[in-house]
Amino acid sequence: MEIYHLKVFLEVARYLSFTEAADALNLTQPAVSAKLKSLESHLGVSLFHRLGRKIQLTSVGSYLLEAGPSLLALESRLINEINEIKQGKHSRLKIGCTTSIANGWLPKLLIKYHQKYPGIELECLPFDTVQQLHQAMTVGDVEIGFAETNLHDFDEIESLPIDSFQYFLMVAADHRLAKCQWLSLQELTSEVWVFPGAGTPERFALEGRLMELGMQLSDFKHREFVQTPSLFSTFLTQGHYLGFGSSLQFSTERQTKLLVGIPLQEFALDYQLFMLMPKRLSKAARRSQKHRADPLSAEPLQQFMQLVSEESERSQRLKAQRSFAGATATAHLRSPGLLVRPTTSDSSEPLTITIGTQNKTIQTVTAGVLIQRLGLLEHFLPHSGQNSKTNYKVKWKDFTSGAPIAAGLQSQQLDIGILGDYPLLLSGVSAESDSSALTNTRLVSFVASNPDGTGNTIIVPHRSPLSSLDDLRHRVIAVPFASSAHGMVMRTLSQANLLHDVTLTSIDNLSINRLTPQNAAADGYAYFAPLHEIASHQGRFRRLSDASDMTDLPTFHGIVVRESFAEAHPDIIVAYLKALIAAQHWYVTTSSALSLVSNWVKLDPEIVSKTLDYQQSNRSGLFFPETQIRTDWITNHIQQLKMIPGNEQLGEIDTNTWIQPEFLETAINSF
Repeated sequence: MEIYHLKVFLEVARYLSFTEAADALNLTQPAVSAKLKSLESHLGVSLFHRLGRKIQLTSVGSYLLEAGPSLLALESRLINEINEIKQGKHSRLKIGCTTSIANGWLPKLLIKYHQKYPGIELECLPFDTVQQLHQAMTVGDVEIGFAETNLHDFDEIESLPIDSFQYFLMVAADHRLAKCQWLSLQELTSEVWVFPGAGTPERFALEGRLMELGMQLSDFKHREFVQTPSLFSTFLTQGHYLGFGSSLQFSTERQTKLLVGIPLQEFALDYQLFMLMPKRLSKAARRSQKHRADPLSAEPLQQFMQLVSEESERSQRLKAQRSFAGATATAHLRSPGLLVRPTTSDSSEPLTITIGTQNKTIQTVTAGVLIQRLGLLEHFLPHSGQNSKTNYKVKWKDFTSGAPIAAGLQSQQLDIGILGDYPLLLSGVSAESDSSALTNTRLVSFVASNPDGTGNTIIVPHRSPLSSLDDLRHRVIAVPFASSAHGMVMRTLSQANLLHDVTLTSIDNLSINRLTPQNAAADGYAYFAPLHEIASHQGRFRRLSDASDMTDLPTFHGIVVRESFAEAHPDIIVAYLKALIAAQHWYVTTSSALSLVSNWVKLDPEIVSKTLDYQQSNRSGLFFPETQIRTDWITNHIQQLKMIPGNEQLGEIDTNTWIQPEFLETAINSF
């Protein structure tokens, strides 16, 4: 198809007259007719219906009238740029971005580029919607773009993450909620809201997240929608609406305290900001960068890409410096794409995921209550490919100790469980070959670790005469059987040659509100953290001085899954571990994490901080977030415990089969 023939067609289609088109093109009418016949012959279809002396576009003709001008525009741009290159004047760069980025993030970068390369003409084109930006990149109106939305769904566009930002609740500084430190969308459905308009990155992120959580915009009873930033700001400042926005927006208003951003529970982690490029230009730019040593001799596009790369690295270094020491690997929420997943039909069969947690056991909160409160599992569950129509149903079951979780996994009542070291090992004992009711498990990750082994201990009443392990001879110690504390006390008494001289009695109805059972005749209690901290904090108990000094074994908690469930749904296990990594990252990088967790689990903040150190630099807590599976720790526990009567079966655990770190490796590598 010749471009000139297309130009002739567009003139005829515009006038719907051969005569007027011929005059506009300075051609004869027969010449116009001949060129149209040639175009129709090439396409193999008629472009006009000829009705006597009148003509009318066919359906193909209507499409060509709509799509043809973009091809002419591309031809014109290519010719102009080729002429500029021939004349040595190719010194212009066209940049596209969303409105939010144009008003906040991008200008500083443009200024730095202009200062470094003053001879380059920059043209920045802001777009109200991501679709408009995508279209501009597709037809070549811009050479490089920036957006909060990932365009990885489109083969012709490359999306490269270069920075991060946050979404949060935005209110006027004098709004009654302005002083709140943390809020949840699910608690605010009755408030008056203003939401971003259709097609904006903020709208994509909001609708995508609501869909994951089983919510929709119609759940908010009082809502308005606006497209322009100025109108959005007016609704917030003058109408006292609640608004949903990003840290890229209204930087001036937030700096001058007109508007306040409040973190939202559902948007607890950062999102990524993307540099977008047509793949044809991206490949050419990288080839050019590879062969040009002098950045000043590079083309504008390569120069700009290099500056973006430098600024991205600098931003990452600054954020790492501001993070708490010892923070886990960076985790972020998945940025939405333009192709929104359709809502799952209510009639589809739900896939239920049942998870056993110990939320009062503070060292495991990142695997339970944090994932639940922040909606992280729903976010990372697979929703594409064969899972595009899957209707997930997550059930959280909270327990006071690990024994019922281990039993629930083996009886197939639970799919995933969070367990301390001793019950974790008990869950790994293979099911009896003649017991069809039991199932095998797999260890896929750690959650928290206590390297010095003080996570469990023996406590005695404050006025008790007992002061050492030897004083326990012929005494009674109460302990939650099959708990990590039970494993500790057995190992400790065994090494002190007291195992047959001390009576262990079970605490069957363990309650954090009643640590000493009624009518208990025990002389002391063996507890796991934070129960012994709670008892000591209340001033009624104290640690037995050498109770946890006899063994040098670290204590730990981990994630155990049903073998059959993991084999059937490996992507769900990976999603859960991604949620765990994200929860740990949030815990160690969020200054308000301590107070929030304390509120969620209804425990004193001092107890929380003493149990799970969220800053790690102080090394003041008993436990620290940990995902790496320490096989040597597990082996050492097995070696000591299997020698104690009643635990011989632990020696049958095949750690090479039972421990499966591949799930964790996949989860880490997917961020």
